[in-house]
Amino acid sequence: MNLLRNPEIKKNLILLGALSLTATAAAAIWKLAFGIFTLLLCVLFVSVYLLIMRSRYRRIAALSERIDRVLHGDNSISFDKYAEGELGILQSELYKMTVRLREQQQRLQDDKVYLADSIADISHQIRTPLTSINLLVSFLSAPDLSDARRRELTRELFDLLSRIDWLITSLLKISKLDAGTVQFKKENLSLEELLRKSVSPLLVPMELRGQTLDVRAEGSFLGDSAWTSEALGNIVKNCMEHTPEGGKIEICAHETALYSEITVSDNGSGIHAEDLPHIFERFYKGKNSDEKSFGIGLALSRMIVVGQNGTVKAENGKDCGAVFTLRFYKGTI
Repeated sequence: MNLLRNPEIKKNLILLGALSLTATAAAAIWKLAFGIFTLLLCVLFVSVYLLIMRSRYRRIAALSERIDRVLHGDNSISFDKYAEGELGILQSELYKMTVRLREQQQRLQDDKVYLADSIADISHQIRTPLTSINLLVSFLSAPDLSDARRRELTRELFDLLSRIDWLITSLLKISKLDAGTVQFKKENLSLEELLRKSVSPLLVPMELRGQTLDVRAEGSFLGDSAWTSEALGNIVKNCMEHTPEGGKIEICAHETALYSEITVSDNGSGIHAEDLPHIFERFYKGKNSDEKSFGIGLALSRMIVVGQNGTVKAENGKDCGAVFTLRFYKGTI
């Protein structure tokens, strides 16, 4: 490495040369022997300075080479040799940068795997009803089909199309939440009003199943009513689907100084022990799930609740059935 290409070293050498000549001239005026000794001493100091700078620049060059190797994907590089002075500070910052680059690389790799798995899951979820739709269309095209059978197939076709529409809509909502583009509103409304709004689309299906809905609420809620109703509706729908005909679903809500809490419970079959740790995972289907389940309703609910500074947990009741507890905190936890 040519040190003289560095303008800082050039300036230092010029300054040292000027000081050395001045000191040598002054010593020579006093006595010639002193002048020669001063000249030799100055030459020694300049030589030592050049040797130190040469060693320093060699280490900087080695450090630069290590950085280049890191940028080209070598994750085994260590900066432990640089532990003093300015190089120590530089080493600390480079180590932080290296760790962040490795973490970002790992996150990108995980995102790629997750994206591939998600696309495969989505394709599978959509392909199943599409296959059924193709079969129904072929049945409907039969020339000797009775009107009663045609109406039955049409209802089934409408049900499948509704399922696909719900699936795509839910996936779009999840994508918005993943991308962080959703801005949750801060609306103040009563918990009773929120619960009534959440369960209103499910009242008719519950009535057809002969199920009883008991709602008790007191206090208020601060958050996005539309998104929260979506989250709570998915949880109540899950309870409805796992509660037998004639069963009962209870929703209790109250407010404290720290949070607003909503508890949804049923007297159904409950949640299998192996499913409890995974029940809020995307595309996860429990052992008691039917073939119409997509495994994204509870995942969407959790994302909505967590996005509003809340928590949600699932557990089995003391006697039977499932219990879902939602808490929306009024401050940061």
